Amino acid sequence: QVQLVESGGGLVQPGGSLRLSCDASGSIFSIGIMGWYRQATEKQRELVAKITVGGSANYADSVRGRFTISRVRNTVFLQMNNLKPDDTAVYYCNADIQRNWATTYNTYWGQGTQVTVSS
Repeated sequence: QVQLVESGGGLVQPGGSLRLSCDASGSIFSIGIMGWYRQATEKQRELVAKITVGGSANYADSVRGRFTISRVRNTVFLQMNNLKPDDTAVYYCNADIQRNWATTYNTYWGQGTQVTVSS
């Protein structure tokens, strides 16, 4: 079994910062791309950022220059600076995980963490 557990969400004022963490644990042989998505109320889930094993990162236009994704072993981080009310959403991490050498990669999701940006 594989689990992704996010932490670090909360309430912050506009212009503030938060750092999200997502730890992958369980029966893991290899982890490929890891990423962060978000879903605001009554909107579709959207990609925020993703990062390869080699450290190459891609960002949504709306967060580029303000957010930074990074990873260390089985953990992916999202440093969020200069937060805006439009960043309010539930943030989900995901990861492409190979459970053993004989299987393919499958995508796993965390349970989500709420980020609210409000004065």
